[in-house]
Order: sequence, then structure tokens, then C-alpha cells
Amino acid sequence: MTAETQAETATTTTVRQVSGMTCGHCEGAVSGEISKIPGVTSVRAEAATGQVTIVSTAPLDEDAVRAAVDEAGYELADQA
Repeated sequence: MTAETQAETATTTTVRQVSGMTCGHCEGAVSGEISKIPGVTSVRAEAATGQVTIVSTAPLDEDAVRAAVDEAGYELADQA
């Protein structure tokens, strides 16, 4: 693997806690908003635990994540 290929495949995984998710619709709303953040490659929200796992190409902007969760109608808690 070349250095260029390694740079292209490097990702950052962040796990955040979101308050208020109770069902699959909640998971979809949160995932949909967070996935709009530039650099986000995947999002997995779990209502049962309130955890959201975000994979991105660079460290996430905290304000962007908070705004996305707010837009979905939920509240970002402390980092999980």
C-alpha cells in the first residue's frame, strides 16, 4: 500500500451519546442529519443505547455534530 492509498483510507471513528432516541425513526433522523456533515462516510445510531457511531475522513467539528443532532430534534450528550 502506498502512502497515498493509506491517506485515502484513513478514517476517524467517533462515538457520541444522543438523548431522546426511542425508535428506528429516531435513528434514521439522527443518522440522516449527521451524514450531511462533510467528510462523514457512515453513521450508525442505536436508539436502545443512545449511541451514535460516526466514521469520517477527518476529526469531526463538534459544533457541526451538535447542530446536526439539534436539527434532527435530539440533544447531543457528552462523548460516549
